[in-house]
Amino acid sequence: MIPPIARNFVAGTTGPRALDHVADLNEDDVGGILNLLGEHYSKRPPADEDADEYVSLVDAIAESDLDCCISVKPSQIGLDVGDEVFVENLERIVTAADEHGIFTWVDMEDHDTTDVTLDAFEKLTLETDGNVGVCVQANLKRTPEDLERLADLPGKVRLVKGAYAPPKSIAYRDRARVTEIYKDLLEEMFQTFDDGIAVGSHDPAMIAHAKQLHDEYGTDFEVQMLMGVREDAQRDLARDGYRTWQYVPYGDKWFSYFYRRVRERKENALFAIRAVLS
Repeated sequence: MIPPIARNFVAGTTGPRALDHVADLNEDDVGGILNLLGEHYSKRPPADEDADEYVSLVDAIAESDLDCCISVKPSQIGLDVGDEVFVENLERIVTAADEHGIFTWVDMEDHDTTDVTLDAFEKLTLETDGNVGVCVQANLKRTPEDLERLADLPGKVRLVKGAYAPPKSIAYRDRARVTEIYKDLLEEMFQTFDDGIAVGSHDPAMIAHAKQLHDEYGTDFEVQMLMGVREDAQRDLARDGYRTWQYVPYGDKWFSYFYRRVRERKENALFAIRAVLS
């Protein structure tokens, strides 16, 4: 059983319960990005099992007619077992989703998984005519070069500041510096991308910056935020006509996700405390 504080951030332990949450989001014109919790499997069976769950999930989404897509972590579907296991399972998920017209996001994890993740994204987004998206992290020094590569591909790109802590030799660690780089990268995307820009941020200043860039360059974008974080702002953005999505985790591995979200950012802990008090 998920305690009340965690229920602010995790939409239950089952797919049907998560779909119920998405139905509520859709009432406020907010879309749902469903993520089955699980990661860093060292054996193939659990990776295959979660891939099977995703295939079943896209069938359920298609039957529900909800405004909903899915997001998958590479290490959840076999990357720690082997690159070929990850690619095989991701292809299986994306194929099933694409048959139903359902979009698939590929999350980005540790810095040493970037190349294989981007390679898999490129292959599958070309095969599905852009029905796949990928996440990139502003704190990595390589990201400007990665964005040059991604700008010419179909699909979508979610820009986040980066929650992991890579070595200083390959990443910026100062938070103020990362924020400035995020702004610069966002402007680069609005200048060079035709569309498919996803602003993965809860920072009001970054969202305001994206609105300004949209007015200046005319490039479409969407905003993505986590479940349980600034949900009033999510509804307000949707009400104002901005495409807004909520990242919705679910599953029985909720504790490690909840703990990490609270631990990795001071502001997340404050959000959790506010959720309890309200």
